[in-house]
Amino acid sequence: MSGLNASLGYFVAAVTFVVSVRFLLKKRPRFSFISEFTSSFMLVACWLEVQTIVEVGEWAGGLGPDVTLTILFVVLLTHGIICGDASGNPSLAVQKFMKLEATTVTTLLDVAAQFIGAHLGLLAAKYYWSLELTDMHMIKNLMISECSTSLLVSVLQGFFTEFACALILHIIHLNLCRRSALIRVPLIAVLLTFLSHSAKGYTSAYMNPSLAYGLTFHCSGFTFAEYAVVYWLGSLTGKLIKCACPFRS
Repeated sequence: MSGLNASLGYFVAAVTFVVSVRFLLKKRPRFSFISEFTSSFMLVACWLEVQTIVEVGEWAGGLGPDVTLTILFVVLLTHGIICGDASGNPSLAVQKFMKLEATTVTTLLDVAAQFIGAHLGLLAAKYYWSLELTDMHMIKNLMISECSTSLLVSVLQGFFTEFACALILHIIHLNLCRRSALIRVPLIAVLLTFLSHSAKGYTSAYMNPSLAYGLTFHCSGFTFAEYAVVYWLGSLTGKLIKCACPFRS
């Protein structure tokens, strides 16, 4: 339980940081790429802690899969509510560019901000683990140099898994894009949690290039190019389908 309390404090700190930055930028729309930075930072920083609870907490802390799935859902729901239009997803930034909804400069700034946010989210999580506030985090800190990759199948299978999951998300989002955010955001959070859990034996269905970069690219088992084919090209291919209405988070 102490591990969960520490994790809760970590989640609150990440959310507080994001909310503070978004509040400061509320009247500065030209710096919207900073919102993408905070969105990606929050997603990676919090998901890494969820991974810790899954990898260590389930066997060291006696936490069941129902607890970890609930935590992931709450993280995704909170992200959707707080970050709003800032998806923190390079695939969606590229999609907007392909649909002529964003300029080249805006797209490049958004994508760069998303990857920088993901990298800093990884660094923040590593620093937090190094504090070893609980036994769970002490074990995670010892395991940090030998992390387990999320890609548990071949590159080809991984590509089609990410492609299929991204396509499913895309199609369902199209059917929800005109619904109220009160309905859309929770349903998307449920869908993302379901896809991630269903694909945990394959790729974990990140469907987000910067999220995958922060969560698994630093783990051994595959080259950077192989990870890119699965998590970048697979996700992007699944989303780059002409749609009738824009995406909103």
